[in-house]
Amino acid sequence: MRAFIHEYLKFGIVHFKAFPQCANGTGPISETLTKICEDAFFAAVEVGAIKDVLQRTEAARILAIAKIEVAYGCQPTLFPAKLSLNHLDQGERRKAVNAVFNCLREAHDLGARSVRIPAGKDPGPEKRGEAKKLLIDSLHKILERAKQMGDPLVTLKIFDRDIDKESLIGPCDDALEIAKELSPSHPNFGLLTDLSHYPLLREKPEDIIPRLKPYLKAFHIGNCVMRDHLHPIYGDLQPRFGVEGGEIDTPAVADFFRVLKREGLIGPEKRPVLSAEVRPLLPGETSGLIIANCKRTVQEAWALA
Repeated sequence: MRAFIHEYLKFGIVHFKAFPQCANGTGPISETLTKICEDAFFAAVEVGAIKDVLQRTEAARILAIAKIEVAYGCQPTLFPAKLSLNHLDQGERRKAVNAVFNCLREAHDLGARSVRIPAGKDPGPEKRGEAKKLLIDSLHKILERAKQMGDPLVTLKIFDRDIDKESLIGPCDDALEIAKELSPSHPNFGLLTDLSHYPLLREKPEDIIPRLKPYLKAFHIGNCVMRDHLHPIYGDLQPRFGVEGGEIDTPAVADFFRVLKREGLIGPEKRPVLSAEVRPLLPGETSGLIIANCKRTVQEAWALA
């Protein structure tokens, strides 16, 4: 008999993508979080900044009542402000580190057991080596501060290098370099790999995941559009699965599950958080429709995996 997906992983969804009206840390946060928490298909939810302390307290109450695993994403804090943990300017880099310190406090307030962090922009090949050293230094400071904030799992999320986010991390080799440097002294550090970013990086999960395996501790699935530069949702915008012109649909998700199973990265002994990062983007799309599309895709993919 085929095992249920929940026996192998904790399936979640990124709240601030599924409900983009909450992406800036305001809006109907309690109402939308409640919709996710009332759906037992989701064993985890990833939240971002919640600016108002009363809203944050209410969100923490909802999450605790639902007994759902919480992860906290720093992207809504860092990306709009163009903050970079590997900025070549020390003052700018300090701003980014301090912003993540604040994220760690919010994550603790919300009961988050893990925190997702992106690297900053890639400065180009001439300065890339220096930027990686600066990123390692920033992450070391963050990981030391995290020990005072409940010691959550801190994962560095891998993005594209030259299409949309233009992130330092980045291709497999660069992600490996960071992980090898930090992991020996920080057991609560790891990498987060996202299915939707493999096409953008021109990499394949079956080739890369075995190499990253010792450091992979969290996972995302999603979609992207990259072949048509004139497509209205070109780039890393997390559209629904199967969108016209997109790269990821049920077969690719099933293949991703197969690789994770084969490498022993998901299973009854581990059950890591694997979340969908999808959002309404095109006319007629609503959060409810996008979430339903996501759940159907995951269920069908798991049946094929």
